[in-house]
Amino acid sequence: MKLLFLGTSAGRPTAVRNVTSIALVFPEDQNRFWLFDAGEGTQQQLLRSRLKLGRLSRIFITHMHGDHLYGLPGILSSRTYFEGASKLELYGPPGIRAYVDSVLHYSGAHLNYELEVHEIQEDGRVLDDGKFKIEAGELIHRVRSFGYRIEEHPRPGPLNLAYLAERGAAPGPMYGKLKRGEDIVLPDGTVIRAADAVGPRADGRILAIMGDTVQCDKAAELAKDADLLVHEATFGIGLEEKAALYGHSTFLQAAETAARAHAKRLVVSHISARYGDEEVASLIEQVRSVFPDTEAAFDFKEVCI
Repeated sequence: MKLLFLGTSAGRPTAVRNVTSIALVFPEDQNRFWLFDAGEGTQQQLLRSRLKLGRLSRIFITHMHGDHLYGLPGILSSRTYFEGASKLELYGPPGIRAYVDSVLHYSGAHLNYELEVHEIQEDGRVLDDGKFKIEAGELIHRVRSFGYRIEEHPRPGPLNLAYLAERGAAPGPMYGKLKRGEDIVLPDGTVIRAADAVGPRADGRILAIMGDTVQCDKAAELAKDADLLVHEATFGIGLEEKAALYGHSTFLQAAETAARAHAKRLVVSHISARYGDEEVASLIEQVRSVFPDTEAAFDFKEVCI
């Protein structure tokens, strides 16, 4: 799976950065994807990517500020024009249902697919679909803001293809059974045990995506041992007081959170329009002494997990 950053600016768009939205893409599943936040212009950013709204299955909103939300009505409405669009699940803080109901009602929009809205009331498990479990935790911002921890269930180990070839097991549906832990019987009566043909299970991957927040314990908790942490970095180093006043974090605070969480990799986003590319690069270099594997997001940056 991979992340595609569709918007990486804080507060308002710039000529090179749109406001916040991130797609979590599953290439192995025909580019099915989830969205985390949907700032104004997100569907225009999607048009510049290879992603199709018909493949969107879940949306997670971190908080109700417009730079994370104003693109949602257009996405919901435009998805209607994709033939065969299936059920869409929307998760977000209290108020998200009223927002969606109001905008659809007053605009006269009609959806030809099922939309299921889930309001997050408190910290804890949001869903478990058998492949992933998603946990939400409340951060500290000017309005209720959540971070999400996406934890993949352990994955089946690799097939021992040489072992299977030696025993005459040709590729096909039986390989799928072995991956599911089921023993198989070949046409000649040979029994192949899944335990012999499949390697050890692999640990699932962990992704943590924070909404807007000051530096806080909950962010580090959600990001514990994450393969990838996405954290806001609205302000530069030395502006910690201003960041706290507006409910945000600095580049340095994001790096400190990643180090405290023992995350493997940090990508900072939600970057103030005051910082150009050179300033962002300089800030990244400065915080690498705290967390070496730090990089800055930019629009259409892809990160494999």
